[in-house]
Amino acid sequence: MKLLSKLIILLSLLLANCQSSEEEVSPIISPEEEEQMAQDFYRGADLSYVNELEDCGANYYNEFGVAQDPFEIFKNAQANLVRVRLWHNPDWTTYSTYEDVKRTIARAKALAIPILLDFHYSDDWADPGKQRVPLAWLPVVDETTVLGDSVYNYTFKILAQLNEEGLLPEFVQVGNEINIEILQDPDREYESIDWTRNAVLINRGLQAVRDAASRFDERIESFLHIAQPEHALWWFEEAAQHGITDFEWIGISYYPKWSEYSLNQLPSAIQTLTQTYGKRLMIVETAYPYTLENADTANNILGEDAAVPGFTISPQGQYDYLIELEQKIIEGGGSGLLYWEPAWVSSLCSTRWGQGSHWDNATLFNQNNQVIKGMEYFKGS
Repeated sequence: MKLLSKLIILLSLLLANCQSSEEEVSPIISPEEEEQMAQDFYRGADLSYVNELEDCGANYYNEFGVAQDPFEIFKNAQANLVRVRLWHNPDWTTYSTYEDVKRTIARAKALAIPILLDFHYSDDWADPGKQRVPLAWLPVVDETTVLGDSVYNYTFKILAQLNEEGLLPEFVQVGNEINIEILQDPDREYESIDWTRNAVLINRGLQAVRDAASRFDERIESFLHIAQPEHALWWFEEAAQHGITDFEWIGISYYPKWSEYSLNQLPSAIQTLTQTYGKRLMIVETAYPYTLENADTANNILGEDAAVPGFTISPQGQYDYLIELEQKIIEGGGSGLLYWEPAWVSSLCSTRWGQGSHWDNATLFNQNNQVIKGMEYFKGS
């Protein structure tokens, strides 16, 4: 029976790879397995901006129009994971620092919501086009062993300090959207990934998570995070070939606006990743606009070009998109969905590009900061 099951899985994968670009992939899990996966599914939110926005005067209102702590709003909506980003030593903001992250984790922990801590390993945003080494580590950027020690020591130190505060996260992300080589010299052009160097640095981060979990006798599960499924497919293949294997979760950003994969194609990619590498998978970033109106002078990132066929740009369309995306994740064997910055409402705060929010039309709150239909997603379909 085991051999037959393996042959069936292999045949399913081969057939999935032969699907045309818009055909749906038949799930290879039974209805009973799908129901269990839905029950075990993580539905979460990245709430990294909330402290800053509240300090700038933002208030949040629940579905009844009553002012309420936003963490309580997400808890009551049944969100079961909070993600928070950490920058190394930013000189341009006092947020997403260690002290700010402690504040965020404490708010979530007080409500018994698990935490995914996202190490950017940079003083600024790390993303598919930018992986800048922290300024403090720049002198050793070409000394791979020493730089790897810096990654290890920093990661372990942060986790040790959080443990002392009773704030140890349940999940840790080693890098953010690390499609390109991590910890780069900002004054140099990198034409391709030096996988020998990349593997050393990533593995040192993963080892620090593993050692912290062992030292503190707690379970901490680690993520590696790539933007868009089409890039995850080649990246994890290369990573495995270079000995990057000691992690539990594959994390993917999935924004249809920037992806080659439609919703219908997504299960095929998820099946390939989970079954090839034996890892669990979560979409750790996604969002969908509920309006095209802009609440402030900060231009919105997600406009009309972010619309997905079959889903309106409306509160109902946003909700429907999330429900459908979860279904596609489960069909592929995935285990979670995180909404990126659903509370980044407009406020008196300014970014480096404008006053307000670049995401106010894609939050789970309207422009009066009151909960909208999309918040109901966390309760499941």
